Amino acid sequence: MKTIIHLILVILLVPFIGWAQAPETDVIAKTEVTRLGFITGQWEGKGWMYGQDRVRREFDQVEDIRFKLDSTAVLIEGKGFSGGKAIHNALAIVTFNKSENNYSFYSYLSTGRKGEFKGELIGEEFYWYPAENMRYIISINDKGQWYEKGEINMGTSWFQFFEMTLDKIGN
Repeated sequence: MKTIIHLILVILLVPFIGWAQAPETDVIAKTEVTRLGFITGQWEGKGWMYGQDRVRREFDQVEDIRFKLDSTAVLIEGKGFSGGKAIHNALAIVTFNKSENNYSFYSYLSTGRKGEFKGELIGEEFYWYPAENMRYIISINDKGQWYEKGEINMGTSWFQFFEMTLDKIGN
């Protein structure tokens, strides 16, 4: 009977043991990720990009960016539309990589493509690099708008192939 009572107590207390010993939030990760607070909120606006055919196409864009996991991650959800049709549907998670002293930018597309890319905060601008010769730069312009541009290195100079300007519509 004593054994059964001990077993019942162990079963009842096991969930609380893990809870009582839960590690504290990683202070460095939280500090670095909260530096990206300037992009959080709900945004909408317009943009343009050059396709592989070198034709410039315009689109409407919405972004919803939130801190997650006690502010140790940023969740980015973006959708682009052209002519009422969805042309872009993506999800990204940004965390801080302490061993590399930069950000990890995990990207997921509705097409099934995904990747992990390097990100870095340079001054007031967030850079992320989906390829060695490609970069996206996100900043807040003088009007308080999200301004993002995409560039590709053509050997000796950077060529801009993407631009987006969004207004903040909510927190």
